[in-house]
Amino acid sequence: MKILYGVDSVPIDWPKSAVSIGKFDGVHAGHRAVIAELKTIAAREQLATVVVTFDRHPLALLSPATCPSALVSAEQKLNLIAETGVDATLLLEFNQALSSLPPRDFIERILVTALHARFVLVGRDFRFGAKGAGDVALLRELGTEFGYEVRLIDDLKPDGARRVSSTWIRELLGSGEVTEAGELLGHLPTVRGVVVHGAARGRELGFPTANLSADSDGLIPADGVYAGWLSDAGSRYPAAISVGNNPTFDGVAPKQVEAYVLDEVDLDLYDHVVDVSFVERIRGMVAYSGIDPLIEQIRDDVARVRAILSRTNAR
Repeated sequence: MKILYGVDSVPIDWPKSAVSIGKFDGVHAGHRAVIAELKTIAAREQLATVVVTFDRHPLALLSPATCPSALVSAEQKLNLIAETGVDATLLLEFNQALSSLPPRDFIERILVTALHARFVLVGRDFRFGAKGAGDVALLRELGTEFGYEVRLIDDLKPDGARRVSSTWIRELLGSGEVTEAGELLGHLPTVRGVVVHGAARGRELGFPTANLSADSDGLIPADGVYAGWLSDAGSRYPAAISVGNNPTFDGVAPKQVEAYVLDEVDLDLYDHVVDVSFVERIRGMVAYSGIDPLIEQIRDDVARVRAILSRTNAR
């Protein structure tokens, strides 16, 4: 997949395209349904496939106090879109200039002049241009003028009632329901970060952990212990993952992500950028009366993680 950073980076000879525009936060199952339809149309009409998205949530600029936490970073989003097999992603910096662009100018400059759009796929609630003044009706009106066709993509409703959305996924992660969140995402919820030195308590207990830096990418789920995977440089390892402040010990920063890689006590991951992916929540955080009960609990956690991952990996 070709990544185009800003509209000025689009080659002047860019081919006619089928385009979808949106935030694509999480690149969830609903987004993937849009991209699947985009690819179907493009293959039939012999067009390039392009996803247009933003480097941040628009509210991060327009209303920071009400901006929701991002499910993934811009880099994670680009990687997830690349996995769908589209030809290109145009990543727009959502800055003051872009947010002030009138709807007609937005369409003419990005869709028409740069991408030579022939089909544009959006959801029914799509808005564009300064103050969200552009809607689907205007998008279609401009399509008649500029020569592209608008296709509306129906919402994906796995339970027949609620549509798949980033909001719903955030709610699930906030309550630790990572399995359900993964089903809506179409991929495992994942946090990416640099492995840093911690207090080495895990190593002292016989369960050394990879501790992620506090500025990791991706939305961290609720405090608790999870079965999951740690991925590093193309290798994937089964892991017992702790999220929280470890209430048995004092002075531990909140929302710390630690992953104990099963059966790999000598694995050196310091300063590596790794992905920690969540499969299933085992339990919440508990304060133990001493070291021995904690070690016994960790052993039980590891046994449960091994069983869960053996089961899910066999599917």
